[in-house]
Amino acid sequence: MHIEHVAVWTNDLEKMKLFYQKYFEVESTELYLNPKTQFQSYFLNFKSGSRLELTTKKFLSGRAADSLGYSHIAISVGEKADVDRFTTHFVKDGYPLLSGPRTTGDGYYEAVIQDPEGNLIELTTD
Repeated sequence: MHIEHVAVWTNDLEKMKLFYQKYFEVESTELYLNPKTQFQSYFLNFKSGSRLELTTKKFLSGRAADSLGYSHIAISVGEKADVDRFTTHFVKDGYPLLSGPRTTGDGYYEAVIQDPEGNLIELTTD
């Protein structure tokens, strides 16, 4: 078994799609639109086979920080040098670096950044 995809609610679907395409070289599906509910989504396909679904609809509620539910997405970018390189690139482009790069207590080498809407992304090694 494996996780087929993870979905993230977003306010600006196009901006988020461009962010993930630029930094993680994902391929996007065509926009899906349900005319009845106004639900819209893109599936972003990583080269490894995993997928991220970006979704939006009218009347989304606000985000509650540190609440129950999903915490972050971890994206493996390669070796330690790759984590460092990605981290430098994100910081240079103005994205917040929340921690790292560092080796965590459970052995991961990671850095934590935020995407344009504040979702946490752990950049990790393979």
